[in-house]
Amino acid sequence: MVAGKVRALLKKCPDLVVPDAVWRKPWIAHVTAWGSGEQAVLDYLARYVFRIAITNPRIVGLDDAGVSIQYRDRKTGRRRICRLSGEEFMRRFLQHVLPRGFHKVRYFGLWHPAHRNDAARVRQMLQLQAPPPIVPPQDSAAPQSEPTETAAVPPAEARMCPHCHKGRLIFIRTLERGQAMGP
Repeated sequence: MVAGKVRALLKKCPDLVVPDAVWRKPWIAHVTAWGSGEQAVLDYLARYVFRIAITNPRIVGLDDAGVSIQYRDRKTGRRRICRLSGEEFMRRFLQHVLPRGFHKVRYFGLWHPAHRNDAARVRQMLQLQAPPPIVPPQDSAAPQSEPTETAAVPPAEARMCPHCHKGRLIFIRTLERGQAMGP
């Protein structure tokens, strides 16, 4: 049902080609609205990026002999209680603490290394939809320096597409004379 609706919507985009294998594989879709707007998206993602090893409500007991924690058994789905010595609890907890200079980010979905090309396309699409940046006016008395031939200097303002006059051109790099076209 969900795949059919998505397929019907995608057929309206003639430039988008979706492989047939996508439609042969069964879909499991669980979609829940988490608010609207940029702040709602950031709040939702922050819960996963900045998650901690164990939350306070899961610690059900603490005394001189050890720590009691609550967990969910994966096979039965029932809640269970585990008693650990203080040393074992700290050993397990500290396995989740990153060394200084490291950042905790989960690599799922779009941010997984296998989806780098998709992430790059999304970034490009977001840049196309972003409003043009506000460039402060330059002082006319200040001398303008000429860029060298090897330097790749992006234009200060976004330019309109000369063909459709709707989209924005995005500076990628400057090609030197005689340089082959391509990636």
